[in-house]
Formats: sequence, C-alpha cells, structure tokens
Amino acid sequence: MSDTITVKGPANAFDDWRSIAVAIFMALVGYTVMVSVPVLSTALVDKVGFSAEQVGRVWGADLGGLSLGAVIAALLVARMNRRHLVLIGVALSIGANVLCMVFTDYEAVLALRVLAGVGSGIFTAVAVVTLGGTTNPTTAYNLELIGFAFSTALELNYLPQLTMNEIYLFFSILAALCAVLVFWIPARPLSGEDLAEQEKHQQVAENWHVPKIMPWLCLIAICFTYINIGGYFTYIELAALADGVSQDWTGTVLTWSSFLGIAGCLIAYLCTRFGLFKPLFLSLITMAVIVAMLALGINDVNLALSLFGFMTLWTFVDVYQSAMIAHMDRSGALVALLPSVQGFGQFVGPNIAASIVGAGMGYPIMFIVSGSMALVALALYMGVAAYMHRRKPAQAVPA
Repeated sequence: MSDTITVKGPANAFDDWRSIAVAIFMALVGYTVMVSVPVLSTALVDKVGFSAEQVGRVWGADLGGLSLGAVIAALLVARMNRRHLVLIGVALSIGANVLCMVFTDYEAVLALRVLAGVGSGIFTAVAVVTLGGTTNPTTAYNLELIGFAFSTALELNYLPQLTMNEIYLFFSILAALCAVLVFWIPARPLSGEDLAEQEKHQQVAENWHVPKIMPWLCLIAICFTYINIGGYFTYIELAALADGVSQDWTGTVLTWSSFLGIAGCLIAYLCTRFGLFKPLFLSLITMAVIVAMLALGINDVNLALSLFGFMTLWTFVDVYQSAMIAHMDRSGALVALLPSVQGFGQFVGPNIAASIVGAGMGYPIMFIVSGSMALVALALYMGVAAYMHRRKPAQAVPA
C-alpha cells in the first residue's frame, strides 16, 4: 500500500512489536462504540426504552466526544508524556461509563457519553500516533484494520447478550486494560535527529510534497466518508427490523459481515498496482450505491449484500485514506487528527440521520442522504487528484 521502500536502519522504539500490539489493542478499544453502534442502538431502544431518534443523539454524542478527545491529544501529544495522556483518557472513560450505570435518564446519558467519548478519543489518538511513528506505518495501520474485523465480529455477536449495565462495565474493563498495558507505549516522540536518520533509510518512489491544503482536504473528505458510515451503521439494524427482517437474521449478517474487513485489507493490498486514487474513487462510488439502494426497502437478501459490501469497503477505503495522509504528512502531525475527523463524521452522521427519522421522513431518505456523503468525499478526492496530476512529475511543492 505504500510508495515508500524501507531499508534497514537504526533501532526505533516504535517498531517494538509489543508497542505496536498495545497500540493496536488501544485503538480497538477506543473505536469500540464506532464499530458496534448498530447493536448498541438496538440495546438502548430495547433495554432502556429510548426512541430511535434519541439513540442517534446518544451514540453520536459519544463519537463527537471521541473527536474532541483526539483534538485534545493532538495538541498535547508532542509536549506531554503520552503515557500520562492515556491514563487521563482511561480515567475519563471509566468514570463516565460507571456513572451511566447510575444515571439512566436521557439527558444524563447524553452528557456522560460525551465525556466517555472524550476519554476514548484521547487514548485512541495516542494509539494512532504510536502506529504512525513506526518505520512502516502503512503496515501498522493494515494490522490495525485486520484487528478491527475480529474485534467487530466479537462485539456485534456478544454485546446483544449483555444488559446495558454489563455493556458499560465491559467498556470500563477494556479501558482499564489500556492503563495496565500503557508502559509499552513510548512516552515521547522521536527526536529531530532520530526523524532525520529515519528518513535517510526511506526511498520515496513518488513525489508527495504538497501544500498543506492538500492533506487538510483529505481530512475533510475522510470526515464526509464517516458521516456516511455513521448514519448507515447507527440505523442499519433498526431500519431492517422496521422493514420486517428478523432480528436473528440481522444479528447473524452483522456478525459475519464484520469478517469482510479482512477481505477489504487483502483487496487493498492487491490493488496497490493501480495507485491510490483510482481504487479509492471506485470504492466510494460503490459504497454510495450499496447504502442508497436500501431506500427501496430492506429484505434478507439486499441486507446481506449491502452489509457485506459495506464492511469490505469500510476497511478498503480506510487503508487508502490513511495511506494518503501518511504520504502527504511525514511529520505525523495531521495523522494524529485521523480519529478526530472519523469521530466527528460519526457524530454528524447519526445526528443527521436522527433528524431525518425524527422529522418522520423515514429510513429511505436517511439512506439516500447518508450515501450521498460518500459522493461528497469522492468530489474532494477528485480535486486532490486533479492537482496531483496537473503538476510536473518532478516538481516539489513546499509543504
């Protein structure tokens, strides 16, 4: 997936397999709500009695908090001990989840999910930056996405079997494990000298020196991609149940579709010969279609087709989007914002969807609006591609 050929260089603390493993685990924990939101939405409706509109607000608030927490971490990660940042995030997450077991009214849960999301966002951003500090970050991100496939399957399968309080307790235990393992995370970034030495051992095959506006446009595009993901994934189970699809079938399809994330990573690897842009364009168009097609009604067959395609493309698109940011931003400063834009997109998406459902326009309109967000991301990436292809191949533009 990378345009960078890595040759052996000096030891890098971020390349320690234990550091990589803990960072991946920490990222999986931080993204737990993001990947299990369909069953969490159903749980709040069935076990707590919230309305369909309210669950969109609640889990959207959690992911909005994730975005805010990642921004906070991005501002501090270069100056503060990263292990201390993780411990602060863990404390916020555990505290908010425990309080959700005590206060169960809508307003209290809404506020507490913001706080829980902020905590998760802080340690998730540290995890992503840790993976970005490796000599070969694209490989590290691929391993992270493969881990998502398995963690998503487990969570979608087992969380529905728990009570709401047991779900909050599960979140708390996972966060506590991050605190236990935090000492495998490097406390400080590489020094300027270490970074310079690392760059000597990389041969860049393509010119990715671009103005700062280019990676920022990519981050905005990622946000729109996740607005689509957030609206679709929050309401897919509730919409299927509303159209008469059985909960057993919906749960089975959700669980098995999560393994398609591995297929997405494999396909992304096989498509590297086509560059970054063409596969990304095709995948975003396809994602828009498989989301919007559910506006015609949901049955057993098209639910399976849509979810299987969606989960494959989710990881496929993520590999390309992350790789593009990594190539444009060698310093890693903007890479730290990846969880923020993902979380913000998944905050906006469920809230847009909740507003559509709350206004009585129904799930079909919600699917059309969600799918169209992938096309907005496509338009932004096409603009970036047009700039990249117009300039002279050897031209280097100061970042």
